Amino acid sequence: MRRYFRLLFVCVISVFFSVLYVFSQLASSLETTNGWTEARADRPPLAQGDPSRLTRKAPGEEGLTDGDLNDRCNSLSVSHWNPYWRLPPDVCGKNCFMESACRYIVDKTLATAYEVYRVEPVRLAVVACGPRLEETLTMLKSAVLFSQRALHFHIFAEDELHAGFKFSLELWPVRFRSKFNYTIYPITFPHVNAKDWKRLFKPCASQRLFLPLILGEVDSLLYVDTDILFLQPVEEIWNFLSQFNSSHMAAMAPEHEEPRIGWYNRFARHPYYGKTGVNSGVMLMNMTRIRANHFKNDMTSVHLQWEDLLMPLLQKYKLNITWGDQDLLNIIFHHNPESLFVFPCQWNYRPDHCIYGSNCAAAEHYGVYILHGNRGVYHDDKQPAFRAIYEAIQKYPFGGDPVSLLLQPLEETLKNTMHTYCGRSSHLLTKKLQESVRNMEKDNHRAR
Repeated sequence: MRRYFRLLFVCVISVFFSVLYVFSQLASSLETTNGWTEARADRPPLAQGDPSRLTRKAPGEEGLTDGDLNDRCNSLSVSHWNPYWRLPPDVCGKNCFMESACRYIVDKTLATAYEVYRVEPVRLAVVACGPRLEETLTMLKSAVLFSQRALHFHIFAEDELHAGFKFSLELWPVRFRSKFNYTIYPITFPHVNAKDWKRLFKPCASQRLFLPLILGEVDSLLYVDTDILFLQPVEEIWNFLSQFNSSHMAAMAPEHEEPRIGWYNRFARHPYYGKTGVNSGVMLMNMTRIRANHFKNDMTSVHLQWEDLLMPLLQKYKLNITWGDQDLLNIIFHHNPESLFVFPCQWNYRPDHCIYGSNCAAAEHYGVYILHGNRGVYHDDKQPAFRAIYEAIQKYPFGGDPVSLLLQPLEETLKNTMHTYCGRSSHLLTKKLQESVRNMEKDNHRAR
């Protein structure tokens, strides 16, 4: 009998405390409601059409101000124990996947939308060895001048060049220096056959083959040679990544447009991509896919991963290749053509496209987007039109008037190059540059 009394006593106590808890919660909610009403009464009335009238998840007339939104978003974190879909309606979790792309805040009164983007930087890689410091800095300068997006430079260089890069980049004006971050790496090759890799074609050029393995945490990357000049924002070529299908891993331009003057189809002693091969001076990569893929090859029936493919490929073809790592890339994509996205020639415009007359149809229509001064044409008199553009960008002072200090002097210099085929095509070289200069001029005015 005593057991039943004890059990009854415990039940009564439990019910008593439960009732107390319910009343305390009810009182708390009434206080919160009164406090919310009083706080709203204390606020000055919002003008009709005030952009601070923003929609909210919970009921209310005014919505959240920007400060309210920040407070709300900072109130709870998403984790394994607090996933996004289990958060209360008045909390938006920090780092939640829904907010990582973009968030829309709609103003009902004005029927406008505000977008808040969290954009990854454009990642640009370059490899510099020997007397390439100034040329590389000019390439990076062209990227910074015209880009509207944040940039991250991955600079692979010989040890003696590291100090020069750091010193020069840190001297750039704050307004331009704030547009990019950079990381400097030493030149590294696999211990086996390291000398062969370093001497392949040009010093250190084959370093690009190992970027997917060295930069293991980087998803996508734009590799360019040191003799590249951007004549429009870098992000324009970066946008090709969104056009990749599920098989694409890299993007390059054809080596030639005209087969009659093509090199690969006339002289190559190894397989190559397509009809005329591809040029690797501008190479856009989805490195996550490159690392994960197994590639078909002509050495074994087994598909090999990137890290297992490179060395056997070099061993088999090193006596038959002329252009080093570019030839190896042509061999790889010859056997895996579905993995390559090919962009038009104006994205990698070289002297070959004008030296025998204009043979880049896309550039005739749209102008040149990226200039590639291979064969040392920035530093000799063989192609003065290419050299004129290089020197115009190199000498342009940061923050100066881009029309009077860059575009106009360049156009005057190009008038003296009409004795060459490329000089006669100089209007193609400046067509897109003129647009970029106008946009840069607007940016300069806004910055003043």
